[in-house]
Amino acid sequence: MSMFKWDVVDPAPGEAVAPHQRLAWGKTVGLGAQHVVAMFGATFVFPLIMGLNANLAIMMSGIATICFLLIVKGRVPSYLGTSASFVGGASAIYAAGGGPADVTGAILVSGVVLLAVGVAIHVAGPGFVNAVLPPVVTGAVVMLIGFNLARVATGIYMPADRWVALITMFAVILMAVGLRGFLGRIAIFLGLVFGFVLSIVFDAMGVGGVEGDRVDWTNVKAADWFGFPPHTVDGLIGNQSPFGGANNMAEVGWHLPNLSVTFTLLALPAVIALVAENMGHVKAVSGMTGQDLDPVMGKAVAADGFGTALASAVGGSPTTTYAENIGVMAATRVYSTAAYFVAAIVAILFGFVPKFGALVATTPSGVLAGITLVLYGMIGLLGAKIWVENQVNFANPVNLVPVAAGLTMGIGLADNAFFNVTADFPLGGIAMGTVIIVLGYHLAKAVAPSDAEGTMMAVGRTGAHAEDQAPAPGRRAKED
Repeated sequence: MSMFKWDVVDPAPGEAVAPHQRLAWGKTVGLGAQHVVAMFGATFVFPLIMGLNANLAIMMSGIATICFLLIVKGRVPSYLGTSASFVGGASAIYAAGGGPADVTGAILVSGVVLLAVGVAIHVAGPGFVNAVLPPVVTGAVVMLIGFNLARVATGIYMPADRWVALITMFAVILMAVGLRGFLGRIAIFLGLVFGFVLSIVFDAMGVGGVEGDRVDWTNVKAADWFGFPPHTVDGLIGNQSPFGGANNMAEVGWHLPNLSVTFTLLALPAVIALVAENMGHVKAVSGMTGQDLDPVMGKAVAADGFGTALASAVGGSPTTTYAENIGVMAATRVYSTAAYFVAAIVAILFGFVPKFGALVATTPSGVLAGITLVLYGMIGLLGAKIWVENQVNFANPVNLVPVAAGLTMGIGLADNAFFNVTADFPLGGIAMGTVIIVLGYHLAKAVAPSDAEGTMMAVGRTGAHAEDQAPAPGRRAKED
């Protein structure tokens, strides 16, 4: 199959569309737009938090996504958006007297290291991957990725407008289940449009419950139609974004990175999170598509490393495969890489059109909450799907105990909270939970006896909770 030649299909309702297939181009463009909506919020906001140019980040995310798809030869449908794993490292670099060029320099080196890790995984082979990440572990990591995002929906987006969030959520549920054909597959996008229009109507009717208007057109009116990010002012120090206590982002644009060993060491721990995220995402995609993607696991990790290095080489932000877009695939059952190429091209164009970027960025928080309540939950439940399909036995404490501990830690460390291994070595929820699950599982497996029964406090042996259907021959029925 040619990289840019897909089999055109017209699937029945609920039927999956494989990565090498696509719908008609008009429908594929609609799905691509849905992927842009899914990734845009985080890909726009996280660069600002790290003091980097958001429009440049959007543009480079599209370029990085195309590179990713080419490297994995279209086998892993994924979008590379801005990674939040470097937020802590960027803050530490600014606190140590660095500037945007120092941040992107540290990220570039981290990207090269991630690329090398991916190559090592590829050389070791899929057998190594399966030994390190058996189904009980991969299911837990995938679940962790989804549920770790839960408080983004409930704690960041939803408080701004709870009623619009709930109405949008129910609209998405009804559309996803009630609509047939192509409309059912773009329920997420339709839900966003519905919520956006609803917010405009509520503003016009004077419906309260929020501070100010739900849709603020100020930035849209002020943004240019066409433009390229400016060059970063030479010698700029500190975080220039409002998140850094300043409001001077006009001076931050494209630039060459500045390499520093000191600053690199502050950002390098984020590689652990990126390896865990990428491997977990590939496992999630594998579970959805029903295809064995272990042979390209290393390529996927290496491709993300390449994308991160490429983006930061011109002053862009780090990349990672996005769970948000995996959620879109879970909702639509369309895994076509054609939709991702469309999304990438749209993102590149957005990089040259600040006004469209500002328009998408005005999506009310309540609308984002309603959409992400569905998307993030579906990602988490993909982990349970992996357990069910592989018949994971949670009566075995080797499976039960480390997964329980890792999920609790990983989901508890949400809201960008960090577990500080040292002052300069923070691990976020996904990374910390993954470390506990992987290391805990292998430690438990190493010390467990061959007939491990272990703790019975939660689940008991298989069948322990089954009701007796009839007494065995020659035995009296159990008395009440």
